[in-house]
Amino acid sequence: MNGQNRQNITPGLVVNIVLKKDQRSGKLTRGKVKDILTNSAYHPHGIKVRLEDGQVGRVKEIVQNQEEQK
Repeated sequence: MNGQNRQNITPGLVVNIVLKKDQRSGKLTRGKVKDILTNSAYHPHGIKVRLEDGQVGRVKEIVQNQEEQK
């Protein structure tokens, strides 16, 4: 699942993001969502989030959905 819709992303979700410094290469970083930084319901490049380790980037794909976490 892609990360363009805000409604699909919740704190605690495991996601792959692309950091600002990695936008050219497209290198993905995996982590758990701590905060959702994008206010709009949709963003074509992915919803911007802060991971639990403090890194900020745009969600490219959701690795684990809410049903799998329970």
